[in-house]
Amino acid sequence: MSRELARRIAFTIGALLLFRLGTQVPFVGMGAPSPSFSGEHVVRFSIFALGILPYLTAAIVVRLVSLVSRRLSSLERSGERGRRRISGYTLIVTLVFTTFQAYGYASTIRTIPALVPDPDAWPVLAATASIVGGVFVLVWLSEQITRHGIGNGLALLLSVNILVHVPVDIVGIARLLQDGQVSGSVVLFHALVWIGVVALIVFVEGARRNVRVEFAERRLGGRLGGRLGGRLGDRLLPARAAVLPIKINSAGFLVPATVAPWILFLPVAGLAYIFGADTPWVAAAYRQLGFGMLAHLVLGSVAIFVLAFIYTAYVVDPEHAAKSLAARDGTIPGVAPGEATANYLDRVVSLTTVVGAVYLTVLQLIPEVFELYGIGLPYSMMINGGGALVVVCTALDIKTQVRDVSLTNPGGVRR
Repeated sequence: MSRELARRIAFTIGALLLFRLGTQVPFVGMGAPSPSFSGEHVVRFSIFALGILPYLTAAIVVRLVSLVSRRLSSLERSGERGRRRISGYTLIVTLVFTTFQAYGYASTIRTIPALVPDPDAWPVLAATASIVGGVFVLVWLSEQITRHGIGNGLALLLSVNILVHVPVDIVGIARLLQDGQVSGSVVLFHALVWIGVVALIVFVEGARRNVRVEFAERRLGGRLGGRLGGRLGDRLLPARAAVLPIKINSAGFLVPATVAPWILFLPVAGLAYIFGADTPWVAAAYRQLGFGMLAHLVLGSVAIFVLAFIYTAYVVDPEHAAKSLAARDGTIPGVAPGEATANYLDRVVSLTTVVGAVYLTVLQLIPEVFELYGIGLPYSMMINGGGALVVVCTALDIKTQVRDVSLTNPGGVRR
């Protein structure tokens, strides 16, 4: 193990330990946690009570706005300066989201007598400020992990938050199995399903649709050589062949899975605000859209499938790829440059996205199908196909970075 790799691993472990330590620090006004509180309750009353989800939500909102805003879209593709401005916008939106959520959270706790015997003395604003500060500490910590550690900091924090629920779920399922409330065959079936899910994720996330590209012979350095009096000769790049890799799952998971519930519940929430939540047909709509209901399963599947297509069209822009190829004298064999290349890439991406969209839909709906057919187990809400995708992709990313750092000399030259 190289010294650089050891340093990065040590930094990452230290940052994650700091994250877990922060989940035990209560926010202002809570005092020391009671011994009767479970680990999950302690986390909910800590400075990291909201986790990093407000920042993640803000990033998704900014990304969605960039789908329809040419200005934001061009900023994202304009290099490091544009990405810094996008990051600034994301932090502003994060501050707005976090402040509203933290204030609502602190105000709700104020109304619980078991937690706050004297509501008049409850420091709502101080509690709000400490929760907001906790979110921004996690944002900073995730950036430090990405910059100085191993793996993507945001994905690592999300993965750790998911993995800490696994032992608790296993203990709970073991107790149910011991008490005879669930059968051993059901537990074995779930174990085999999740092993298959992990294998599927590893296979699909590593799969690529490679489009063959040929680059013509190019001459570089002519203008530079002329300006320097010919002291630098022309450089001739020979013709070469390469591939343009297109991921099966270019949409990722977070955007489709996060936006799909908004599409389902925001219209119902609007109707409840207008007509009242106690209106019979509004209440019935809420019940039918509950977890494990057929309507939620069908509409959620359609929403995730469609969102995977929409977001892939943004991430993989065939017209932009065709222009980039033309600028580098690259062509796809048998396809004319320009619009024909863009149309060809659009067809390839569309066919590939069908597979990726089905894959995302299946992952999201696994626990819900179990619930619908009455064979579910008491998983945490964090344990689902999407959670497995986040954890496995994080592990694959760490593996890639460990290999890259191991093969890089201190001077930055690969061995």
